[in-house]
Amino acid sequence: MNGYLKKLSPYMVLKGIRYLKHFGWKEFWIRLSERMEPEEVPYGPWYENYVPGEEELARQRKQVRPGQPLFSIIVPCYHTPGDYLREMLDSVFSQTYGNWELILVNASKEDSGMREILRSYETDPRVRVEELEENTGISGNTNAGLRQAKGDYVCFLDHDDMIAPSALFLMARYLENHPKVRMLYTDEDKISADGKEHFQPHLKPDFNLDLLRSNNYICHFLAVDRQIAMDAGGFRKAFDGAQDHDFIFRCAELAAERSYGDGSSRTALAQSGSGLRSGNGLSLKMIGEVIGHIPEILYHWRVHAASTADNPQSKMYAYEAGKRAIEEHLQRCGQEGTVELLKDHGFYRVHYALPADSTEPLVSVIIPNKDQKEALKQCIDSFEETTKGVNAEILIIENNSTQEETFRYYRELSKNSRIRLLRWKKPFNYSAINNYAADRARGRYLLFLNNDTRAFRKGWLEEMLSVCSREDAGAAGIKLLYPDDTIQHAGIVIGLGGVAGSLFVDMKAERSGYLHKASLLQDLSAVTAACMMVPKEVFEQVGGFDEQLSVAFNDVDLCLRIGETGLRIIYDPFAVLYHDESRTRGAEDSAEKARRFQGEIERMRTKWEKLLKKGDPLYNKNLSLSKWNYSLRAGAKME
Repeated sequence: MNGYLKKLSPYMVLKGIRYLKHFGWKEFWIRLSERMEPEEVPYGPWYENYVPGEEELARQRKQVRPGQPLFSIIVPCYHTPGDYLREMLDSVFSQTYGNWELILVNASKEDSGMREILRSYETDPRVRVEELEENTGISGNTNAGLRQAKGDYVCFLDHDDMIAPSALFLMARYLENHPKVRMLYTDEDKISADGKEHFQPHLKPDFNLDLLRSNNYICHFLAVDRQIAMDAGGFRKAFDGAQDHDFIFRCAELAAERSYGDGSSRTALAQSGSGLRSGNGLSLKMIGEVIGHIPEILYHWRVHAASTADNPQSKMYAYEAGKRAIEEHLQRCGQEGTVELLKDHGFYRVHYALPADSTEPLVSVIIPNKDQKEALKQCIDSFEETTKGVNAEILIIENNSTQEETFRYYRELSKNSRIRLLRWKKPFNYSAINNYAADRARGRYLLFLNNDTRAFRKGWLEEMLSVCSREDAGAAGIKLLYPDDTIQHAGIVIGLGGVAGSLFVDMKAERSGYLHKASLLQDLSAVTAACMMVPKEVFEQVGGFDEQLSVAFNDVDLCLRIGETGLRIIYDPFAVLYHDESRTRGAEDSAEKARRFQGEIERMRTKWEKLLKKGDPLYNKNLSLSKWNYSLRAGAKME
């Protein structure tokens, strides 16, 4: 608290008042509490330890070889404060990789002081100053620089920001090892106006289409194949304020189409699979070959009173432009949906359209059960109350119940035409039970649902169906809450806790988490089968659940096998249920259960050894695998 009080200034007070007016007291306090919560691993000291020393930078300078790519760094400049401008320029000149050209687009010719600074750096032949007769806006100014670029790749740097000394070196090394890549982005952080303090690191996943539709998480530092950038049409003035978001979508679409499409359309980016759902569409693995990510903090976004980084309300038009950018992207990809601007500036929700035949397709809801009559009744009643109008059947798989009240309840349920009772007389095996039921399900979509879940508002099943009916969707999972309104599940990360673990466990449901990750539609490597929807054709073609994983990790394994086909595993926080976890199974409190659990851990470690060693591509190597809240990984170093 003392640290925050020391930073208080008239500007910060005014900023707080703006946020208060926008969010209201309750939501303002929630966000303020999140901001004031101390970092488990403070970023300042972490960053100082993370960055390479002079010895490593000297080693990088010696490794640059002829024939490596030329980077064109484009910087639109407009009334830039002299100190910021010099620091930006010096950060380019400090690069350990020297095969670059710097194109400085001066859109404020009347600013003689700025012009003098720019000209002083032009003595280096790699620097060119493009003088504009008038300011044509951020898109027009950037396009002027793009037209002058001669490099293999074009990069974009804001006039008051900085790049790390290793930025171009690491990009060149990555491109050398990944020759198919046409777009490449890095992680970033923010720096104070005086450049002395680093804070708010943005540690990004590998390419994540659904997250990009929720927020321009790619942002900085971006490099694009120059021909792709030109053919995509550069930046569009109509999207000023979100011109980079719009540009990224169009370049990503074109890069995917050029590399793997048939040349007749630009929908390859939104298609997936190996014939599973959308013909010969573009798999996620293929997308990773053309859109790369370096999980290193190589860009520093300066925060000051006029910057969008610190004053999101200074450019409200930008968020409307971002909404339009997503809408047009969906149209180009043939994806029907509408876009909502969320209350958190710069964040969006896509409402995907339900299948045209709204009374179809049939959803088969699969609920294993042993006794626990009250829990099952609560689950069934809440489902029925919140899903009226949805075409669904409910399959209850009875597994060795002993209590008479359970069987009385079954007889009562038998009067409901939507409910079927199946029997599994063998010992409990979650995977085998669900495979058995899936084989007998009539629906086009399977909803695996625990008997200790409870729905509490309408629309959640339609939400899941709208996401899972997309051609590129392999599975959809939701946000699950404990009865005390803390999070039980907000997606799964591979390697977390050893093999795999849920995100944001025990965080208050009202909070949105690291960079709003608990509250954004996004692609993840896995979601929990406590409530997970899978197209039946996908489930069958990947072979269903692994029956050697009788209790633990069977949902993670299924998601990973679906992901291998190229289909997306989508976390949808706009569908929410309560979950009293593992009530039916009971505690892991016997030697036999402990042996079984250890065996399942070993099976996962053997089966997914390469992934566990490499790390979850939809997480980040600089994040902890022992914490659930996107904490920094202690001892991380820039590679």
